[in-house]
Amino acid sequence: MPKFAANLSWMFNEHAFPDRFQAAADAGFKAVECQLPYDYAPELLAAKLDAAGVRQIMFNAPPGNIRTGEYGLAGLPGREREFRDSIGKALEYSEALGCRLIHVLAGIVPDGESVSRCWESYLGNVAWAAENCAPAGAGVLLEPINTVERPGYLVSLTAQARDAVDKIGLDNVGIQYDFHNAQLMEGRITRTLEANISRIRHIQVAGLPDRTPPDEGEMNHGYIFDLIDRLGYEGWVGCEYRPRGNTLESLGWAAPYGIG
Repeated sequence: MPKFAANLSWMFNEHAFPDRFQAAADAGFKAVECQLPYDYAPELLAAKLDAAGVRQIMFNAPPGNIRTGEYGLAGLPGREREFRDSIGKALEYSEALGCRLIHVLAGIVPDGESVSRCWESYLGNVAWAAENCAPAGAGVLLEPINTVERPGYLVSLTAQARDAVDKIGLDNVGIQYDFHNAQLMEGRITRTLEANISRIRHIQVAGLPDRTPPDEGEMNHGYIFDLIDRLGYEGWVGCEYRPRGNTLESLGWAAPYGIG
């Protein structure tokens, strides 16, 4: 049976962020993930995590200046020092929260910059991050993100993420496979999952195409969850979706898995 983690950046928004850990636990989740935890001290979040009795599975490394349109630093030439500082900050939170997976955002190709040069920066930066995360027992996740919602994002296809994983060649680098992104960019999501399962370290689900709960939209969520099991995937499945109203009311799909 798949193991589901609540994404606290999207779910339980009826609570203040520090209170979402307990809300997720009360709903039956044993683990959580989030995008950016950096508005709160790691000690505070660690205390909330421990009190709720849930595990922190993953979060994103700092993405740069979101207000100016940035969404990741790894693929931005000339920003290596800032990127390395961002990994240092992520590792502080990783250690405090006992979290062993850090999603490293590739970033949006800057105007006037070549994709090939960004790609070279990406490979070098991710390799550096993986080498520096390894002593802490942390892994690096690479997620293809759709260019419908993030125009110009450097890594938008599963094949690109797989190519990066293979070129870097380190055991603690893997793919974060998000069904929403994959369907918008590629389709054939089950075939892509099957072809890349050996490199996938984390999965995220949502209803398609609008990031609704998994039982809304065009995805056969029951088939997908059974397939994840049949493929022998042992990681967590992050629920990165937008509830319609109260989060608890969106968990009908999760009742067979002891959640809700």
